[in-house]
Amino acid sequence: MSLLQHRLPEIHNLLHRREISVLELTEASLAAIARLDGDIHAFLTLNEEGARQTARVLDDRLAAGGERGLLFGLPAGVKDNIVTKGLRTTCASQFLSNYQPIYDATAAVKLRGADAVTVGKLNMDEFAMGGSNENSSFGPVRNPWNLEYVPGGSSGGSAAAVAAGEVFFALGSDTGGSIRQPASYCGVVGLKPTYGLVSRYGLVAFASSLDQIGPVTRNVEDSAYVLQAIAGYDPQDSTSAKVEIPDYASALTGDVRGLRIAVPKEYIGEGVDPEVRSTVLAALAELEKLGAVWEEVSLPHTEYAVAAYYLLSSSEASSNLARFDGVRYGVRADDGGGLLELYKQSRSRGFGPEVKRRIMLGTYALSSGYYDAYYLKAQKVRTLIKRDFDEVFARFDVIAGPTAPTTAFRLGTQTEDPLTMYLNDILTIPVSLAGIPAISVPCGFSAGLPVGLQIIGKEFDESTVLRVAHAFEQNTDHHKQRPQS
Repeated sequence: MSLLQHRLPEIHNLLHRREISVLELTEASLAAIARLDGDIHAFLTLNEEGARQTARVLDDRLAAGGERGLLFGLPAGVKDNIVTKGLRTTCASQFLSNYQPIYDATAAVKLRGADAVTVGKLNMDEFAMGGSNENSSFGPVRNPWNLEYVPGGSSGGSAAAVAAGEVFFALGSDTGGSIRQPASYCGVVGLKPTYGLVSRYGLVAFASSLDQIGPVTRNVEDSAYVLQAIAGYDPQDSTSAKVEIPDYASALTGDVRGLRIAVPKEYIGEGVDPEVRSTVLAALAELEKLGAVWEEVSLPHTEYAVAAYYLLSSSEASSNLARFDGVRYGVRADDGGGLLELYKQSRSRGFGPEVKRRIMLGTYALSSGYYDAYYLKAQKVRTLIKRDFDEVFARFDVIAGPTAPTTAFRLGTQTEDPLTMYLNDILTIPVSLAGIPAISVPCGFSAGLPVGLQIIGKEFDESTVLRVAHAFEQNTDHHKQRPQS
């Protein structure tokens, strides 16, 4: 077994007994990247010397009997929209191809404080806009299970790197499903925390009312540890929540007896691949064997979620991306002709087609005469979607269903059909609009490609979400399956 395929407690036991070193772990990660990433293309920037230097410092501390952080010695990848001081952060865009941040995101600070080793920055859809990782201006990521298929997006690099065994865990960001959907496609665990639980400071904004950083791991236990390390109030983030952070690992009891699970009929009905549906129903049967009960319910405003999401997120994107003008930072296309021409040329050359599409859609939705008809109406729909969840959670502990309506699709098959691409997130978007937590865990395979089970929880109740996911995981072996490398 590769060193990087052990569980987190196992790694820490090996380190404690001095059977391995942090440098050995780091070298194992860098070797896996060198061997595999030419095909997968999960990484945009490597931090080889920085990672080795960090590993040596941690090994010295281990030898001296010093304190060890929660993620001590673990090689990690960071999605390339989370800024890292001195380490290139591009958002997979030509516009930021030369951007060297002068500060760290809070999540990056917390990783360092937990003694993780950042080995590099991970590929993504440009500015997190996409569901297949084909919108990266540096080339697409490929799914380790089948290199002809997409890994999902926008955190496709994060999911693919973990699935391939290139890193122990990764950080991604989730706006409308961008952690959960690629986790489903790549057969790994992806957690979107409650909005406000993890600081967004230093996360390059796409849609500020939706963006949330979260972990991508091989199993639920590791997800609990990483969430423990990165969660918490941050005064630098005005949307950060002042809530008590529980011990997430202690919630992994394996006991779900009497747990009430709601299964929305909209999540297993028309549009969901029959094999995905049957795989998820089999997963629910496993939870029934463990003593949980489930019942079909309705989330009636689900059908409006995709339209509302793309209006809201594109509107926020058009505002957030206005800062990229070729003046303050990023690539500058100065061919003369005045300030407006500078803006036009810089944005035309720097942004890819999907980013331009969403900026135009958002600008239109916010424009005079259309604001009430589009943006305001979408906000009202968002309220109704949140109300649907609140009503279900008044009677149930969690909601469950497929993470995505299908398994991963072939590269290039949906790039000319944005609407079909957008509909791939139909089961994850409502959760993001409501700001509640959800996790995707592997629950089976269809035609050799992974299927994800999505477990959705109440606001700031990550403990229950993790408990249910862990109980399911411990009684199945889907998470133990690995792509052939």
